[in-house]
Amino acid sequence: MRREASVLHLDLDAFFAAVEQRDKPSLRGRPVVVGGVGGRGVVATASYEARAYGARSAMSTAEARRRCPSGTAFLGGRFAAYRRTSDVVMALLRELSPLVEPASMDEAYVDLAADSGHDLSVAGVTELGRRLKDRIAEATGGVTGSVGIGTSKLMAKIGSDLQKPDGLVVVPPGSELDVLHPLPVTRLGGVGPATAERLHQIGVKTVGDLAARSLADLVALAGKAHGAGLYALARAEDDRAVVPDRGVKSVSHEETFERDLTDLDVLNREIDSMAARVAERLRASAFSGRTVTLKLRRYDFTTLTRSQTLPQPTDDGRTIAAIARRLLSDAGTQGGLRLLGVGISGLSVYAQGDLFAEDLLTGEPEPLPDVVTAVDAPEPEPEVDLPAERRWWPGQDVRHEELGAGWVWGRGLGRVTVRFEGPLTPPGKVRTLSADDPLLHATDPPDWRTTG
Repeated sequence: MRREASVLHLDLDAFFAAVEQRDKPSLRGRPVVVGGVGGRGVVATASYEARAYGARSAMSTAEARRRCPSGTAFLGGRFAAYRRTSDVVMALLRELSPLVEPASMDEAYVDLAADSGHDLSVAGVTELGRRLKDRIAEATGGVTGSVGIGTSKLMAKIGSDLQKPDGLVVVPPGSELDVLHPLPVTRLGGVGPATAERLHQIGVKTVGDLAARSLADLVALAGKAHGAGLYALARAEDDRAVVPDRGVKSVSHEETFERDLTDLDVLNREIDSMAARVAERLRASAFSGRTVTLKLRRYDFTTLTRSQTLPQPTDDGRTIAAIARRLLSDAGTQGGLRLLGVGISGLSVYAQGDLFAEDLLTGEPEPLPDVVTAVDAPEPEPEVDLPAERRWWPGQDVRHEELGAGWVWGRGLGRVTVRFEGPLTPPGKVRTLSADDPLLHATDPPDWRTTG
């Protein structure tokens, strides 16, 4: 444990949605959901206005549509815009310290002790946090972040989550357990739904309840490594260093079941859920991967892995799930499975896949929507003849040679609807055009500092 609160954690608030609201004035103050569509579309980020209706990350887009009111904007991701904004924020963090560890595009740790010029008193780091938040909002055109500062990574991350959005929490040295123990046990990293359920069954609901359990109890419950980790975290024991520019080699998610499972339908649903989580983390980090791996542990603790490498990288949860399902079918479920995991490796920077696969399969025309519908990103150049409207996706940045810059509001029935506005303009007018209008072109995301 450090003697000073010198580890800072920054978490940008509803990042993808916040960038969309910044660049699209008509969406400010309205519910916005960024993510995929179709039967297995998954929410990547929901604005706080959408979260008030129950929309959240990793939820199916279909469920988010059921919960959110008419007028909610469902948008596809614009990763170039998110990356550009993230780069501005990370540059500000590197002005504070040479030790900055990005955890994803919208999250990072900073070791303030690596720069001898900082006042590491509680008052000093509190003021530093305030200045940082102001600089981020100014430099990004209004995107906010929540800051936590503490004596460890654990306490800094806990702090950044306590007063979201736009929060600032400094956990003074010596007060870690006072802050930590009243919190739900799910606030600790590594306590997912399965572990939380097992802990709840033995009466452990808060971190304080967890701290009251012996090391032997937790090892018996969660295994040697995981149990020892929970035991340490419940006591605020965390000596992990801030490691700059760490190289992420893989992204995975796994679950240990309360009882051995043999039902293939149940296991396939678990795979779908895990693949969606993996895909969400890939998109949040702007990565895609080529090798899908299925991990399974049988009733007798025999652990197997099966992998398949794709010709092109993907961050699509449907593709990851389909391959993992096939690998499970090949491996079999004889005797029952006590653990299942889905992962992807061979990572590279974000690359677009065949995001309109469902559209190509069904061939059904889409009605012109009253509100924005979503896809993840621009579709690739088609190899078959498609309606001209397929070139456009809601949320996409466009420019019309006569009407100016805007973004796609919706498409269907041979038409495309565009709202003509930019980051520095008032809410713009909506125009419906022919989908093959020769004056309409896709364009790069606008610069929020100069685009009017």
